[in-house]
Amino acid sequence: MPQTILPLIPYGATKITDFVSVLRDDECWTYYLGTHPIYYHKEQDLRMFQMVTAQLIDSGACRQVDVMKTFGVSKSSVIRSLKKLRVGGAEAFFQQRRGRRGATVLIPEVLEKAQGLLNQGCSRYETAEQLGIEKQTLRKAINQGRLQEPKPCKAATVKSTRDLVDAASAEGLGTACTRVGERVLAAFGILDAAPVRFEASLDVPNAGVLCALPALLANGLLESADELLGKIKGYYTTVQMLLLLAFMALCRIKSVEKLRGHAPGEFGKLLGLDRAPEVRCLRNKMDAMSAGDAAERWSAHLSRHWMDAENAGVGTLYVDGHVRIYHGGLTKPPRRYVSRERLCLRGTTDYWVNDAIGRPFFVVNKAIDPGLLKTLRENIVPRLLRDIPNQPTGKQLLDNPCQCRFVLVFDREGYSPKFFREMWLNHRIGCITYKKYPDEPWPTEWFCKHKVAMPGGEIVEMALAEMGTRLGSGKEAIWMREVRKLTDSGHQTSLVSTAYELPHTQLAVRMFSRWCQENFFRYMMQHFAIDQLEQYGVEQFPDTAQVVNPAWRELSRTCNSLQNQLRYRRARFAEITIHPEAEDDSVRYHKWVKKKAELLEQIEQFENQLAKLKKKLKETPKHIDWADLEENDKFHRLLPGRKRLMDTVRMIAYRAETAMTGVLTGPTLDLSTARKLLQNLFVGEADILPDPEKKLVRVRVHGASTPAANRALVKLTNQLNEAQVKYPGTDMCFFYELQALKACA
Repeated sequence: MPQTILPLIPYGATKITDFVSVLRDDECWTYYLGTHPIYYHKEQDLRMFQMVTAQLIDSGACRQVDVMKTFGVSKSSVIRSLKKLRVGGAEAFFQQRRGRRGATVLIPEVLEKAQGLLNQGCSRYETAEQLGIEKQTLRKAINQGRLQEPKPCKAATVKSTRDLVDAASAEGLGTACTRVGERVLAAFGILDAAPVRFEASLDVPNAGVLCALPALLANGLLESADELLGKIKGYYTTVQMLLLLAFMALCRIKSVEKLRGHAPGEFGKLLGLDRAPEVRCLRNKMDAMSAGDAAERWSAHLSRHWMDAENAGVGTLYVDGHVRIYHGGLTKPPRRYVSRERLCLRGTTDYWVNDAIGRPFFVVNKAIDPGLLKTLRENIVPRLLRDIPNQPTGKQLLDNPCQCRFVLVFDREGYSPKFFREMWLNHRIGCITYKKYPDEPWPTEWFCKHKVAMPGGEIVEMALAEMGTRLGSGKEAIWMREVRKLTDSGHQTSLVSTAYELPHTQLAVRMFSRWCQENFFRYMMQHFAIDQLEQYGVEQFPDTAQVVNPAWRELSRTCNSLQNQLRYRRARFAEITIHPEAEDDSVRYHKWVKKKAELLEQIEQFENQLAKLKKKLKETPKHIDWADLEENDKFHRLLPGRKRLMDTVRMIAYRAETAMTGVLTGPTLDLSTARKLLQNLFVGEADILPDPEKKLVRVRVHGASTPAANRALVKLTNQLNEAQVKYPGTDMCFFYELQALKACA
């Protein structure tokens, strides 16, 4: 009977067969036949591993299955190595590979770029797409150890788990107040502000709004805010409050009160805090930031900042008034005509100054509305002369008599030849507006068709004609340019301008681009609630403030009524005079004479009454001091603090959203669709995955409803990642990716 041989294996080695084993350490692998070492290679030397295992199998020292079980390699890989040994010998494992794409694609430069993208948090799919290589090539490089994927962050919490934690904390300081120690220290003044610390969280509501952070910062959300706004103390900082207000605006949370409908802990995740402030706390912080004229100074600083950044955009400015209707009962502001309602309603007037594509620069609030012309003279033009950069010098204006500093565009309310003359002669400011009283239609053969580019980029064909015209009378007359547009229906729309240097096609483009400001008002009312009352309370006007005399207003209203009645009766008198009755029909003739006599008597009575009223109206002052008003006619000004702060934040939010739509729009995505896509993105869920070691916060946005929308979002995230924006107050850089593409990687 043969005797069984005991296997001899070195200590610590892994058995391949009864006679063959391998000893692994940190640097190399050593193969043993019994106790004698026969092969040796470095741990990462794949070619030596393939050659050694193939020789062991070919010599009969072990089987294919032994190698597969011991090393965990596939059967096909073992068969390929054995075939290579039998066909080409041992040197076949060390010959230069040819005709394989992987060795030529992943050169050291490409490997370095791929490793950099992986370190930034890019998925395998995104890395392969950006480098233009196959996903399988990248996967092999990672499996072979030539590339290293970053280690995953600690386990992220889901919403249900966070809800339980937030609810449990209500027994302490309040719902979602999980940073108890920091809050206590802040309450005693030991901690100046809460540190920003992001936590790994999945499916955070409204977290898609974090994609707007680069655009918000680029449009000046935090520009000099700490220096110009009022100081706040406690757990929350000015930066966190402004970010919260901007996120609320973009998420269409139209009032502070409506923040109650959102989980405070979930909103706090967007700020890197345990929770968002309670509504009363937020109001107090807003009052502190806007104390005095702080909000006004910050808004003026941002206006100058935007103008400096957009030199081309401030060459033409659009000015229009917007009536903010007041439905409260604290005061009774004067009635104003609201064109969108076609009614006279109580409210205040805001005069907005925008650029050619609707982006706002600043707003002037007028609780006592003096009209567009007076607001332009006293508030808007002096500010523009002071703030607009790169205006022509005095010598340049002297050398070129047709050059202007900038151009103002407004509607018929600002039509005044005297004002046009004043702006040009005193300031060299060009004006464009519709002609209020156009003359007879021009011959159609005067009009020529022109293809012009609108500010939004679209090409429009217009039939235009130009002629000089003299407006005004006497010393107030001024020679202006008149341009008319002929529509398909034959109607001629007339505009006049003192921008003498511009081509007439440009005058038409700038005038007929006024729709951008009308669209701005409509969009801001619907989505950003610019008519929202932010603060309850009123303040008195100075006693010397000039207001419209109620007695004069009543006399003027009565005069207008009498004039309308007189105009109607004069028309009726002229009608029956032109068509007299025959004298042979005595009955009808006497009725005609009687009717004519009655109308004549009424006309004389109305003329006498109107003459007396006009005399009285002329003797009555149109404006009086606020102190001279009767007590029942006095009204007060709504508190402007929070309103001005929120208007400024909303302007920043609108400009940020507009900048993001510029990235999305293209041949297949128009402006309205791009805005709708962004609205859905802002209120959508996203994962927040911080990586403190790499100083990175990954925002993984959930996919949109269609592949086309996902492709647009990928384009957006690529642009955002190029900005490499750091969260304010931290060294954490934000990196954006799309969940739909991450799942495909």
